[in-house]
Amino acid sequence: MSFCDAHNHLQDERFARRQAEIVATARAAGVTQMVVNGSCEEDWPQIATLAREFPGLVVPSFGYHPWYVAERTPRWRDTLVDWLDCTPGAVVGEIGLDRWKPGLAYEGQEEVFVAQLRLAAERNLAASLHCLQAWGRLHDLLREQPRPARGFLLHSYGGPAEMVAPLAKLGARFSFPGYFMHERKFALFAGLGPAPPFVARAAPACARFSAAQLWRARRNGRAAGEARCSIQLSWLFYARA
Repeated sequence: MSFCDAHNHLQDERFARRQAEIVATARAAGVTQMVVNGSCEEDWPQIATLAREFPGLVVPSFGYHPWYVAERTPRWRDTLVDWLDCTPGAVVGEIGLDRWKPGLAYEGQEEVFVAQLRLAAERNLAASLHCLQAWGRLHDLLREQPRPARGFLLHSYGGPAEMVAPLAKLGARFSFPGYFMHERKFALFAGLGPAPPFVARAAPACARFSAAQLWRARRNGRAAGEARCSIQLSWLFYARA
């Protein structure tokens, strides 16, 4: 059984100098590819470095996370474009909206999100989206703005179950972290089915599993990196027609 880690932050300082060990553990557990997401201008060079160090495994993803929007420089968009241009196989993320984090200003989040979404749409690049307590507004912006034809990922989806279908109609795919495989979380899976391949320029088709199969895999220790690497492993789902 092989896995695609749809979203992680391997560059995070908590993994400092342990990336090679983490990658080796993930590969041994069956991870064949991982999308490593940037969060701000400061860590984008690290994303590119990891892609060079682990070719074929790391899919480099560049984006401004809503938590760090206030730190952006006047040339942030030009810098993002430069990294997308010079990094083979690059995609867009992590981007999004957040009204949950205490003390986080919402000002500027929509402007930065829309600019990055448009970049992904113009280049038809897969995009990884973050959203907390802003699902209605995210849906409105996705409906109003250009979107990448190949789709986008709502990672660690925690929104209302009734929003899955309308978001899927806009091209969304949904990922869930390992702890969402707990039986008490299964209510969210009602109406969901195994996804078709999530096609990205540098990401292969992810394995097709039902929620029950995933839970059994997790229970049997097959979910790569869950405890040993502390890296979120995500699986893709779509709304059942």
